[in-house]
Amino acid sequence: MPIEKFITLESSCYPLPIENIDTDQIIPARFLKATTRDGFGDNLFRDWRYDKNNQPVASFVLNDKRYSGKILVAGKNFGSGSSREHAAWAIHGFGFRVVVSSFFADIFKNNALNNGVLPVQVSEKFLASVFTVVENDPVAKLRVDLANQEITIVSTGAKEKFDINPYKKECLLNGYDDIDYLISMKDKIAQYKNPWLVE
Repeated sequence: MPIEKFITLESSCYPLPIENIDTDQIIPARFLKATTRDGFGDNLFRDWRYDKNNQPVASFVLNDKRYSGKILVAGKNFGSGSSREHAAWAIHGFGFRVVVSSFFADIFKNNALNNGVLPVQVSEKFLASVFTVVENDPVAKLRVDLANQEITIVSTGAKEKFDINPYKKECLLNGYDDIDYLISMKDKIAQYKNPWLVE
């Protein structure tokens, strides 16, 4: 799957103020049999989005017509549980480019970054502010500036810095996966001379 370049994103968001959301809630295990990444977005939060009769649950945020956008704002400890990469596939497949939380499970964070989804970890205070703003205005927007590692609540101007692995940051800014990154370095690799090589 090609990685889309990420520079700056300004978007409304879906608020999901639930803590400890694990990967089985993100994408239930029964949907892991597919051999390609296609269609996983359709089953994102499947057991929360649909009832036992396969009807949409009107109260669940992804079914709420007031909300839209490419940013998911979730409670603390997002992506815990198993290491399934399918969770990142489902989030990306639904159309999210950013997930905001006050804490991410490490394996989920890496899987997200490898699949073109930026996990933005913020303070609990800032996260609470986002939830409050979006509760009052469902179309409120966030601006995520990857180059400057900064997230802003557009309507209030409140902003906060976030951390990201420098290598993964460069990959997202350029739309690289790991192979693309190596290809981008081919000239430097070709120029490298092993000091231990005897000519």
